[in-house]
Amino acid sequence: MDMYATFVGFFQEGGPFMYPIAVVLAVGLAIALERYFYLANQMRVNRKDYNALLPLLKARRVREIVEVTKKSSSAMSRIVADGVNKQSQSNEAARRRMDIESAMEEGLLEALPAIERRTPYLATFANIATLLGLLGTIIGLIAAFTAVANADPAEKATLLSQSISIAMNTTAFGLMAAIPLLLVHSVLQSKTSAIIESLEIAVVKFVNLLDGNADAEGAKRQPGAPVRAKAKPAPQGAA
Repeated sequence: MDMYATFVGFFQEGGPFMYPIAVVLAVGLAIALERYFYLANQMRVNRKDYNALLPLLKARRVREIVEVTKKSSSAMSRIVADGVNKQSQSNEAARRRMDIESAMEEGLLEALPAIERRTPYLATFANIATLLGLLGTIIGLIAAFTAVANADPAEKATLLSQSISIAMNTTAFGLMAAIPLLLVHSVLQSKTSAIIESLEIAVVKFVNLLDGNADAEGAKRQPGAPVRAKAKPAPQGAA
């Protein structure tokens, strides 16, 4: 209870700039929570779909791959679905790998904006909170010196120390808001990078598997080489 009262008093004495800093902190924390749960869910579903699709690709079970990709909305499933669709459309072996790779990279690029969305705002909000704290302190100091200039000389030192203490509250609160936002931004950025790297690795692995499966199916469909007829022995005639 004492801590709560202390914080309320600290907030009230900081001046009007404490409110915009509080709004920036609240919006930043809301974005951080939304991004954390979204990225955690993406890591879970992508890993689940990767473990489900990898053995199916190795076994060349295309129908089951299509069923898995239709049931899931993860980035991993969309990338694999694009590759499988392009594999069925490409006929020339020379262009097949390029087509599959281009289709899966396109799917990866389409998935990146949703993964990277709103995370950079946290660093921006941290900078805004710091600057608002400094601005509130400067304005508070200007008001303090203006008030002290017209005060009684015996009270100037006391008024000046109290005014400076109140003005510094905004800087302290701005840093209190900025430091957690920067830490959360670093954590979310590392999660985002891990998801992107896993998708890039999966694209390379799946391209190799799809291209290899297509070559194997093409080899099965090629007609066998004609069997040469055995040469008949030359007739033994009189010289």
